[in-house]
Amino acid sequence: MGFNLIAIIDEFARLKQIKREVIADIIKDSLEATLSKKLNPNCELSVEINFDENKVVAKLSTKVVEEVKKNFDEISIKDAQKIIPTAQIDDYISVEIPISEFGRKTIQSARQAIINRIRESETEKIKVDYEKQKGQIVSGVVKKVEYNGYIVNIGFTEGLLPTEEQIETEFYKSGDYIKAYIANIRNQKGRVRVILSRRRPEFIIKLFESEIPEILDGYVVIKKIVREPGYRTKVAVYSTNKNIDAFGSCVGPKGMRIEEIKKELHGEQVDIIVWSENHEQFIKNSVGNELVKRVYLADKGKFAQIIADPKNKNIAIGKGGKNIKLAAKLTNYKLDVLLEEEYEEISANERRITSPIFELEGVTENIGRILHNAGYTSVQDIHLASIRELCQIEGIGVKTAEKIKESAKYF
Repeated sequence: MGFNLIAIIDEFARLKQIKREVIADIIKDSLEATLSKKLNPNCELSVEINFDENKVVAKLSTKVVEEVKKNFDEISIKDAQKIIPTAQIDDYISVEIPISEFGRKTIQSARQAIINRIRESETEKIKVDYEKQKGQIVSGVVKKVEYNGYIVNIGFTEGLLPTEEQIETEFYKSGDYIKAYIANIRNQKGRVRVILSRRRPEFIIKLFESEIPEILDGYVVIKKIVREPGYRTKVAVYSTNKNIDAFGSCVGPKGMRIEEIKKELHGEQVDIIVWSENHEQFIKNSVGNELVKRVYLADKGKFAQIIADPKNKNIAIGKGGKNIKLAAKLTNYKLDVLLEEEYEEISANERRITSPIFELEGVTENIGRILHNAGYTSVQDIHLASIRELCQIEGIGVKTAEKIKESAKYF
């Protein structure tokens, strides 16, 4: 039994990737707890496992008696004096008993405790190992599909890719190979469950680090990343070394690096954006430099108007508005894409609203006072009013109404 126990320890250590000394301690503690139930409470007991001698023995203090009535915590005077010639009745002497002599039932009763303790130790080791990998990408094979997500075999434990961490355009079946980001570690019903994600922006960051050495080495830095999972991602990058091109490093020779990333994302569009401290330039880069003619920043607030040609306006906005929405998140600006004439009309309206009627050509001091008294205070009021409406104001004739309306139109 001793030799078998040593073999079991070595086999468990190999299979579970746990140090055999740890497993030996578990078995030792479990055996001591089981054997002590069969002994007198005053009996000192210890189990020793000797790997060098392939020996497992129980050391216990036994009481010297005339005739043994119990199996293990008593020893006859005759046997005791063979060990210590001067032994007397009621003395206690230490003896070694091979574990095999305690019988199969005793060993079996310790078995479940040993299994439970080893399982706990294994769970703790797995938890520690995967805690170290938290925030990294792990590969695995889809084991099964459950109501709450995909169960993925990732090595020594199972990972869960829950519904909320999936990409809605991706579907997997049992046996499919998958990569995912380790988002969290949980203990569930006595086992470790690694929570995976393919949805988080951090997944993209780790893909970039794995494919682009300059990012891993710190020469190219990801400043910010925004994502519409399954559809489009924008990654703002800049170089810490003037001799290294951030955009070129991310794209790679003949676009190979970015294509590998897109392949892993099943075709999701990935835009590499060069970071700039110049807000206008960064907005251009974020929307698409070739799509933007000009950018006008508001005097106050984080608002910008983007001027695009008719052929580029819809492209700049993107399908479902995704391109401009992601650009807005990336730049922290509220963005509006306009044609040249739309911008001019908006600008004109703003000028009319903020300009008093006295600034309008053709409005004399007298006419201005008449209009003001009638409730027309800004150029926009004149622009929105009809000639007929203006003519109903006492003191305003048709020619005057037509003239100031024309002035308001081109103000």
